Amino acid sequence: MTSPSSSSSPKGPKAALADALDRAAIDASCRLPVLLFFGSAIAWLLVGSVFALLAAIKLTTPEFLADHAWLTFGRVRPAHLNAVAYGWSSTAAIGVAIWLMARLCRVPLRHARILVAAAVLWNLGVAIGVTAILAGASNAIEWLEFPTYAAFILFVSYAFIAVWAVLMFRERRPGHVYVSQWYIFGAFFWFPWLYSVVNSMLVFWPVQGSVQAIINWWFGHNVLGLWFTPIALASTYYMIPKILGKPIHSYYLSILGFWSLALFYSWNGGHHLLGGPIPAWLQSASIVASVMMLIPVITTAINFHMTMRGSFALLRTSPALRFTVFGAMCYTVVSAQGSSMALRSLNKLTHFTHYTIGHAHLGMYAFFTMTMFGAMYYITPRLVRWEWPSAFLIKAHFWLASTGILLMVVSLTLGGLIQGIELENPKVPFLTIVAHTIPWLHARSWSGALLTTGHLAFALSFVLILLRTGKQREGPTLFTKERSFP
Repeated sequence: MTSPSSSSSPKGPKAALADALDRAAIDASCRLPVLLFFGSAIAWLLVGSVFALLAAIKLTTPEFLADHAWLTFGRVRPAHLNAVAYGWSSTAAIGVAIWLMARLCRVPLRHARILVAAAVLWNLGVAIGVTAILAGASNAIEWLEFPTYAAFILFVSYAFIAVWAVLMFRERRPGHVYVSQWYIFGAFFWFPWLYSVVNSMLVFWPVQGSVQAIINWWFGHNVLGLWFTPIALASTYYMIPKILGKPIHSYYLSILGFWSLALFYSWNGGHHLLGGPIPAWLQSASIVASVMMLIPVITTAINFHMTMRGSFALLRTSPALRFTVFGAMCYTVVSAQGSSMALRSLNKLTHFTHYTIGHAHLGMYAFFTMTMFGAMYYITPRLVRWEWPSAFLIKAHFWLASTGILLMVVSLTLGGLIQGIELENPKVPFLTIVAHTIPWLHARSWSGALLTTGHLAFALSFVLILLRTGKQREGPTLFTKERSFP
């Protein structure tokens, strides 16, 4: 397979210059819509971080801001979830996908006005939805708390993006269709399917009884695996070969990884209802599908590791590579953990505990968000035509984010295991169990403070590069001066 970063044969100076000019033209055409998505995503990341800190503090200090109805835990927590899921994560993912599509189609971005309109509508929908949640107008369905009118705006915005993607692919330059494009098109197909089905069955024409829980968990699990995961993997499949300047290790492993993800992930979600009033065959099918997810995870991990082999030293220099590889490694860990959580013996212990919350953060932040950070560190200088002004801010962002998320995951995982063991023991009073979780929740609050500080450093870097501050650099901003990258 020929990677998007390299060619099977060396190119002459004229061909290399022509390719560089083509890339510059593509990047220039992407500038407005992609920066609009990136900027709004970072703004929502900061908003979501504030809500996350408030929710974490309220878990250990319930009286904090208790006199303000808009800031009660029952409103702040879903506001955080939706601001991060639809404000930060989805918006950043769309921005990265737009740039990748233009680069991999090898033609300047067409129909930019469609994307600008989509960005405006998407952010309007998220703003209305988050405000409605704080005002008490939530749907009270996890991942679907936005009221109908806000969800409709999101769906219209997404329709614009889907139409653009089809038009862009039709106008691509003839040639190879890269693995990153498979994942992007998969995500662009799966998300409207998921979002329309779940809104139809839980909001517009709600099903009855325990089927509601089945549909809710099916959506909550699959929006992670069939929307966020494919775009993060698309970015990783592009960034690692591109930065290293060599093709991906195996074309056939990438095929196996993509199709096994598509086949098995859609059956996931039911294992979160083990022991509940749902059909036994559905629980068993979900367990099997969760374990079978080891196939795409292992093949993808092998592909990334073998591509990186001999080049791990470059993690000391490239910010984009370091964030991306951190995310890729966490993808392997969180997926293996997810498969183990589907097993009845472990599920019985960890369900309804903070262990599950730690697992969710390992996937959405350590894997997805860190991968998006890496992509944005690579893409933004090419759009602005200016390098990141401060290597110190990038270092601070990485270490604050990585330390913060690891502290959060470890504290919630260990605290959740202890919580589960004590819940299994009828001799331990429930209030004692609650008291034993408080130190772990304090650690979670401190981890949130670290993450928020890292987000502020990232936001400051983004503003500085948009303003083109500092001296113009001859090469990319690196952690060290050991090597510069093309």
